[in-house]
Amino acid sequence: MADNDNPPSACSLRVDVARQTLYLLSNGAAVKSWPISTSKFGLGSEPGSFRTPLGRFRICEKFGGGAPAWSVFKSRRPTGEIAVPGGEEDGVLSRILWLEGLDDANENTRGRYIYIHGTNQEHLIGTPASHGCVRLRNADVIELFLLVPSGTEVEIA
Repeated sequence: MADNDNPPSACSLRVDVARQTLYLLSNGAAVKSWPISTSKFGLGSEPGSFRTPLGRFRICEKFGGGAPAWSVFKSRRPTGEIAVPGGEEDGVLSRILWLEGLDDANENTRGRYIYIHGTNQEHLIGTPASHGCVRLRNADVIELFLLVPSGTEVEIA
């Protein structure tokens, strides 16, 4: 499905930090879920904190459509490198859904470069492990990318 194709009616996303789960909602009801990782540094919107912000957001831009799974991105551009599992670096892989804050408390989210993205550390999915972003397994972020258009609302709570 391309970025402008029809998503599930009235779709939105909900990130449940306590459960480390992302839910796809259609008309308010969960229709799909994926395990995730939020920040290992906790929750918050402070610049430079590497924390996952809370509140209401929207996907302002999407990157990576058509890129191979495990593609490495730098500055939202594929490098041509394919990652291998593991390593210490918090890689941004496969797809990027860039979040923009809709609340006063999280209005700096886009400038903090908070994304929903794939990771080279799939073994840590299900536990807080990121540097502020919401990580998914690479196959899961590719699936999600196809299901939601830019403009989709996201709640992180």
